[in-house]
Amino acid sequence: MPKFREAAEPLHILLAGSEAFPFAKTGGLGDVIGALPSALERLGHQPVVLLPAYRDIRRCGRSVEETGLRFTVPIGNKNVAGSLLRGTLPGDRVPIYFVRQDEYFDREGLYAEKNVGYQDNCERFAFFNRAVIEAIRLLDLPVDVIHCNDWHTGLLPAYLKTELRGLPRFERIASLLTIHNMEHQGEFWHWDMLLTGLDWGYFNWRQMEAYGKLNLLKTGLVFADAINTVSPRYAQEIQTPDFGCRLDGVLSSRSNDLEGIINGVDYDVWNPAVDRFLPVKYDATTVVAGKAAAKAALQAKLGLEVRADVPLLGVIGRLVEQKGVDLILAVMREWAGTANPDQHDVQWVVLGGDGDPRLGDELAQLAKQHPQRVAARIEKSEELAHLIEAASDMFLMPSRFEPCGLNQLYSLKYGTIPIVHSVGGLANTVVDASRDNLRSESATGFSFLGPTAARLEETLSRACEVYRKRPSEWAQIQQTGMLHDWSWDRSARDYVELYRRTLSKVREPQPA
Repeated sequence: MPKFREAAEPLHILLAGSEAFPFAKTGGLGDVIGALPSALERLGHQPVVLLPAYRDIRRCGRSVEETGLRFTVPIGNKNVAGSLLRGTLPGDRVPIYFVRQDEYFDREGLYAEKNVGYQDNCERFAFFNRAVIEAIRLLDLPVDVIHCNDWHTGLLPAYLKTELRGLPRFERIASLLTIHNMEHQGEFWHWDMLLTGLDWGYFNWRQMEAYGKLNLLKTGLVFADAINTVSPRYAQEIQTPDFGCRLDGVLSSRSNDLEGIINGVDYDVWNPAVDRFLPVKYDATTVVAGKAAAKAALQAKLGLEVRADVPLLGVIGRLVEQKGVDLILAVMREWAGTANPDQHDVQWVVLGGDGDPRLGDELAQLAKQHPQRVAARIEKSEELAHLIEAASDMFLMPSRFEPCGLNQLYSLKYGTIPIVHSVGGLANTVVDASRDNLRSESATGFSFLGPTAARLEETLSRACEVYRKRPSEWAQIQQTGMLHDWSWDRSARDYVELYRRTLSKVREPQPA
C-alpha cells in the first residue's frame, strides 16, 4: 500500500460504535473506540464518537450532560424519538455524544441478558444508525470519514450509498468498516428488513441477504468504501472458509479494499510504570522487584500459597471455547492434581466474566479442589485484571481464532510472557522463543499451531523449562517484549493513512 504524507489539514473522523471504554464495554471493541480517538487527536485530527446512551454510562464516573437536541426517525411503520447527550473521553479533549432512547438502551445489558440476546436488537441498532445521521445534521458536524465498527453500524455505509447519495452534506463522506470479530454478524429474520427503511430490492444475495437472513455485517461489507480488521493475519484468515464465518466469499470479492491494522494499547491505563492498581510500580529496569511484589500481593489476595519460585499462570477473558478455555481446563485438571516439582508445580489464576456457565462451574470446582494451586474468579474486575497481568509469570491465550487480542499486548508491556495459539493478531504480535529467535533476541513469548490441549501442554512445558532452568533467556524474552511499542499512537498513524486512502475513493476520480 502507498504511504500518504501527513497533510497539515486535519481529518474530521466520526467513530460510531456500540461500545467505548469507560462508558460501556464487553470486550476489545470498547477498548478500541475508547482509545483510538484520543490517539487521533494527539496527531492533530478532529475525532468525534457516537455511542448509544446505555444504562452503563451513568455508572462509569464520567460526566454526561443534555444537549437539548431532539429528533425523530422512522423505524419500520412508526416514528421513534430520541435525544443527544454529550460527554468527553478521558483526557477531556475528544467529544463523545450519546444517543438517548430509554426504551431501547436503558437496559441491564448492552446486547443481551443472561446470555440471551435482546429480540429487538435489529430495531435498536437500526435506530442508532439513523440517529448517527441525525447527529451529523443537528450538531452540524464536519465529517470526512465515518468509521463504522462491526455489525451494529453496518447500516451506515448503506444509508450513505442509497438514501443520502448526492445530498450536499453527505456526498463527500467516506465510510470505513472495521471488523472486530467475524463471529458476530447481526443476523435477523428477513422481515426485519422493514426496520431499516431501505428498499426490499437490496435484500438479495449480493447485498444485504445471507442464507435467507438479513445480515447487517454483510451490509456494511458490501456498501463501505473500505474495510479493515484488527490484524494483518486475521485479514487473510477471514477470506477462507475456516475463519470467514460463511462470508469469506464476500470478503474475497473485496480483497483489494481489505487490510489489517493491529490494535494498540492505551499506555496511560495499561502500563506498570503508572498503574494505580499495583502495589509497586515498575518498568523494564525494575521489572524483577515490581513483579515480585505484585505476585506476592495477588497470591495473598486470592488465598494461594505465597511463593516466589512457583510459575504463576494467568488467564483473563470470556469463558468460551473460542478463547481455548476448554484446552486450559484440560491441562489444569492434569497438572493441578500432581506434585511433580520438575514440571507441574505451577499456580493458576483465572478471571472470567461473560461466557459459558459450564466452563465457569468447572473452574470453580477445580479451585475448590486445589485451593493452593488454582484461584478462579467468575466476575469482571478491572482492578484484579491489572494485578493479574502484573503478577503472572505467563499469560495463556490458546484461542481458536483471535482477530487481534489485547491481553497479549498488555502482557508484553507488563513483562508477563504470553503463551499463544499462533492465529490472527496473536501470530502478528508474539514471536516464538525458538532457538533462532532467542539467538537474534527477537523472541517475545511462546506459540504453537493447532488448538489442542496436547499442543498447549507441550508449549507450556517448554516455557516452564526456560523459566526454571534458563533465567537469562527468560529475562531476555521479558525485556524484548516490554520494550516493543504497541501504543495507540502507532496504530493511529496507520489509521490516518487508511482514512486518506478511503477518502480518495470518494473525492478523487477513479479509473474505470
